[in-house]
Amino acid sequence: MMSDLGFTFRRAKNGDVIVEHRAKTASTLRGDKARWFLQDMDGMDFESQQQEMARITGNYKRGNERQARNHPRNR
Repeated sequence: MMSDLGFTFRRAKNGDVIVEHRAKTASTLRGDKARWFLQDMDGMDFESQQQEMARITGNYKRGNERQARNHPRNR
């Protein structure tokens, strides 16, 4: 099953890469970072691309969600 996290990316005319999450701009990569990103995307499958875009934008799970839910501050 494919894991679609809702990320897409597009290359602007000026060479920037715009990463979008559910049709809203999440991050803009410029210069060397944009070139590096495009090179990486060429060699990845769809799920890996989604994970990489989540990592770049900081929108990914950290593994402690279950613990945080039970914390007294969150009750």
